[in-house]
Amino acid sequence: MAYVIAEPCIDIKDKACVDECPVDCIYEGPRMLYIQPDECVDCDACVPVCPVTAIFSDEDLPGEWKQFAAVNAEWFSDAVTGLGSPGGAAQAGPQDKDHTVVAEWPAVA
Repeated sequence: MAYVIAEPCIDIKDKACVDECPVDCIYEGPRMLYIQPDECVDCDACVPVCPVTAIFSDEDLPGEWKQFAAVNAEWFSDAVTGLGSPGGAAQAGPQDKDHTVVAEWPAVA
């Protein structure tokens, strides 16, 4: 099981979760943050600090946001960012591409 960042993070990117993550597995795209599923240790530290309730275990992801499990995983693929599993968001820095689903999501008013 890994944690997933879903739709409420789009255009918010509070980053309290980034500060709380002990393994540095939360990466930044232009419109939202993404959890690297292979690096996530399922510690739950990020969940209570998220002000918009955007982080869920993949098993508890609400039905309307199920696609975000794939969105988080695919964002690290060669087809999107090519990051793979770099072993830490701090060394990777912010990325200049979002997953297509996120890039095309209607802007939050």
